[in-house]
Amino acid sequence: MTSMIAQNSGTHAADVAVEPTPWPSPHIVDRIGALGGVVALGLWAMVTMGATMSEHPAAGETPARETDRGDAYSLTQSPEWLNGGYFGVPYTYPSDIRFEKPGTTDLTAHGIHWDGKPFKSPIYYGLRSIRWNGGQGTMVDFTHSKTIAQPDRTISFSGTRNGKPAGPPAKTGDAFRHLEFSHGHNMLTLNRLFRLGQITPAIRPYVGAGFGASLPHTEIQFTDAERRTYEYQYAGPVGQILAGFEFRLPRVSVFIEYKFSLARNAVPLTLNDSRGWGYGDFPRQLLAWVSGEKPAQGYATTVLASHQIISGLAVRTPALASAP
Repeated sequence: MTSMIAQNSGTHAADVAVEPTPWPSPHIVDRIGALGGVVALGLWAMVTMGATMSEHPAAGETPARETDRGDAYSLTQSPEWLNGGYFGVPYTYPSDIRFEKPGTTDLTAHGIHWDGKPFKSPIYYGLRSIRWNGGQGTMVDFTHSKTIAQPDRTISFSGTRNGKPAGPPAKTGDAFRHLEFSHGHNMLTLNRLFRLGQITPAIRPYVGAGFGASLPHTEIQFTDAERRTYEYQYAGPVGQILAGFEFRLPRVSVFIEYKFSLARNAVPLTLNDSRGWGYGDFPRQLLAWVSGEKPAQGYATTVLASHQIISGLAVRTPALASAP
């Protein structure tokens, strides 16, 4: 089959013996994704709650008032922790993706449409830890979303690949065997939050914004290529804005939130095929940076802009407050 991307390449299936890659079905991460997210969520909440409740205040400090511990309607400004997790539904705008390898390739695929598939393993989930101090808070937020190119969408190409001009429009699935961040369009951010008063003592709106790192699991392979890039990577910066409502129950809070994230993914096409848990992926990438090693097939760059509606549960524990 002639390459759908480069015109007149003269490359046919008969000329290149492309061995089908034995794709794990399902991959071990897929099989444990949903369960692992829920278990991690529960363990995080339990461990944090136990550690906080067992703390002894240092000299000059006193615990938050006892009435604050389980009172959902307390108007206290005492510091508190919220630790928990969430599930949600994303929508990612279509985007272009550019492939660059100096001297041979500068190809852009235009109009890639992305699916989120939030309820298919590995599901959409997130974990967060918030420290509120009155009307302001600081949050560490980890989001596991997905972006999977829709194979039946027709896309166009411009530029060159392997020194050949880009070919005519084609379906995404005819050009790419895989084009996705499906074991995670992962985002880790540090955020600043602000409470907007209260609608009732138990319903508290808030807004926030944050910045951090995009840590996707990249899976990219052209249909005429023998090897794929399949690994976790640091890909670039990500920012997000958010607004939501906290519903305070005894000891726990339920929250509903809208988030908008913007991530610039510049992923190295290393042709590494990491089939395990991926523990070595980030160290390997760091060593490549330090040594100046260039990725085998250059870089693929895209900007992913996503709307997300999430809902979750967090355990509230009092933080230590200074004595008056």
